[in-house]
Amino acid sequence: MLTFLKKIFIWWNQETLGTKFKTIFFGKLVGIDNLGNKYYTNKSGKKRWIIYVGEIDASKIPNEWYSWIHFTSNKIENVHELKKYEWQKPHLSNQTGTEDAYHPNKNDDNSKKKYTTWKD
Repeated sequence: MLTFLKKIFIWWNQETLGTKFKTIFFGKLVGIDNLGNKYYTNKSGKKRWIIYVGEIDASKIPNEWYSWIHFTSNKIENVHELKKYEWQKPHLSNQTGTEDAYHPNKNDDNSKKKYTTWKD
């Protein structure tokens, strides 16, 4: 029962029940990216949406799909899959609030104050 209620009301876990119906009745699958996200459009082509795999995170849209989902281009760029450079890294989700989050003084033993407080 709780899972059913989550499907109806909580959009950030997965697709809601309304999105599932919209996808089934009006959606046309355009493609799937290398992360497993599915890209849909309606029959007129005026609306586009994504069904994410796992947690919903807009930063999980790869470069080749970014311009398509934002209506910059109507074609899906496959150039990025053919040409990967060694400096290109795979997607990493937002690390804020985790142990892997960036902190400038995290590994610095000299994390003392660089000033002295004024005393009365």
